[in-house]
Amino acid sequence: MSEPIYSVSEINLHIKDLLDGDPVMAGLYVRGELSNYKMYPSGHHYFTMKDAEGALRCVMFRSSAQKLKFRPENGMKVVAFGRISVYPRDGAYQLYVNQLSADGLGDLHVAFEQLKQKLYAEGLFDADHKKPIPRFPGRIAVITSSAGAAVRDVIRVLRKRYPLAKVIVMPVRVQGTEAPPEIVGAIRYANRHQVADLLIVGRGGGSIEDLWAFNDENVARAIYASQIPVISAVGHEPDFTIADFVADLRAATPSNGAELAVPDRADLLALLDQYETRSAHTLTLRLENYEKRLEELAGKRVMQDPKNYVQDKQMTLDFLSERLSSALERTVGEKSRRFAACASKLDALSPLKVLGRGYCIATGTDGGVVRSAGDVKRGDTLTLRLQNDQIDCKVEDVHNG
Repeated sequence: MSEPIYSVSEINLHIKDLLDGDPVMAGLYVRGELSNYKMYPSGHHYFTMKDAEGALRCVMFRSSAQKLKFRPENGMKVVAFGRISVYPRDGAYQLYVNQLSADGLGDLHVAFEQLKQKLYAEGLFDADHKKPIPRFPGRIAVITSSAGAAVRDVIRVLRKRYPLAKVIVMPVRVQGTEAPPEIVGAIRYANRHQVADLLIVGRGGGSIEDLWAFNDENVARAIYASQIPVISAVGHEPDFTIADFVADLRAATPSNGAELAVPDRADLLALLDQYETRSAHTLTLRLENYEKRLEELAGKRVMQDPKNYVQDKQMTLDFLSERLSSALERTVGEKSRRFAACASKLDALSPLKVLGRGYCIATGTDGGVVRSAGDVKRGDTLTLRLQNDQIDCKVEDVHNG
């Protein structure tokens, strides 16, 4: 047999060389839907891209996966950039992905929505957790870049509106990879040392990339954990960041954050003027009422001639005393007459009166009054009570009827 015989490894390597030498396969974009997405402990990502009629195995090594701005998920439409080559051990070709982006939406937008949904599900946006903003803060810490226009605007507004507040600038980076840790550190430091009554965290406007530090998960959790109330003042009014949803109050701009943080001095002075006017008016009305009452009291007779007032009361007392004496005499006389009538009736009913007319009362040995012959029997001893004496006698005979 004159034809050469190749091993499996040789064929796989030959195909690999062919693909590696094809300039089209060396760098191309592929659009598809993610499937079987897996992240291994090594940091490498393995997945499949598919469409309606086919599938393509893909791998993204850790060095490339670390640059992802969003979290890939199964079913997500993506565009991948990389090279097609063969893995000689399996003899299968696959796409070695260097870049992966969401199809139709920017990576940062997808990452923003993913983090937003995650923190919302955990309750970091709940209104019940938000702390009230102090009405008259004594110290305000501004966490932002010391070189930007935002910090100057905030200081200017605070000094104009409420110069009583002490403003503390805690400078941090607000852009780049080092910005989130610095913002987190400043928030934690302010809470640990209680440097202020209120925190204003933010920066001026910019692109979504410029504002991305305030879409960082660690920054969001630091704001949520802050015991000091936090006002998020990031970008311009149309801009929304994760920090805005977690903070106790969202301001449209840094200047607006300063306006929301403190009352306006002019409004306070106007309010004090109103209080002063109302107090003066109330005091005037009260004094007028007291003066009127004093005039009424001064016009009374007791105040004009106290002696006549006492004499009038003495005459009233004499009159009442006379009436009381007369009423007492009438009452005593009436009671005396009623007593005499009752005594007369009682005397007429007295047994002693009966005895005085020649009658007597017979009582038995038990002291009971003998009312009929049936109450005694022969041989019983009786006592006969007369008006002034008594006789003891013995029953010789009993006659009924």
